[in-house]
Amino acid sequence: MIVYYVITAVFMLLSWWAGNRLKSKFQEYSQQPMRTGLTGRQVAELMLKENGINDVKVISVAGQLTDHYNPANKTVNLSEWVYEQPTVAAAAVAAHECGHAVQHANAYTWLGFRSKMVPALNISSKITPWILMIGLGMATQGSPMVLLIGILLFGLTTLFTVITLPVEFDASARALAWLKTANITTPQEQSQASSALRWAASTYVIAALASLGQLLYYVMRYMSATNRN
Repeated sequence: MIVYYVITAVFMLLSWWAGNRLKSKFQEYSQQPMRTGLTGRQVAELMLKENGINDVKVISVAGQLTDHYNPANKTVNLSEWVYEQPTVAAAAVAAHECGHAVQHANAYTWLGFRSKMVPALNISSKITPWILMIGLGMATQGSPMVLLIGILLFGLTTLFTVITLPVEFDASARALAWLKTANITTPQEQSQASSALRWAASTYVIAALASLGQLLYYVMRYMSATNRN
């Protein structure tokens, strides 16, 4: 059990550190006005237009760092400060979310895989913790089958976090390439936008590694219980 606690503690600390760095970078770059004076909304609308996407709406949503692209209703959802502010951070976030819209329009393979997994994950995420808890208890009594079921369900979550990585990296690459070629950012602004998106991506990397570490722990517990039988 101590292995599980160590894995959890290490990745909780890494997640906390990366999250704080991300917030710090976005606060810093949210103070950097864009040379063009374009708000996040204007950047998003321009990127969509220049990529030939006319059926996606850019809307404002409440909260901070709540920005996302919704493929179900084809909306780029920008948090209020991103939507309204003409800053480097706002431009980077807006372009990144539009990168997902471009992926959707171009039938990007990894985005398609991730979208298809969402319904199954919405169901499994509600029952997986309970099955794992029961399975760990039964495994100590020499009955590891329930734990195996929990491992398979948790494996879906892990697979989702891994598939998310190329989706996020590709969206950032599309965003940065467009910001540069469309002459939206100066070299300094481009560097800052790249830094902001790298820190955002680091949170996904840590989440994937944490999920892999937990999955490995459950597999080790299952193998140990199986070897005892």
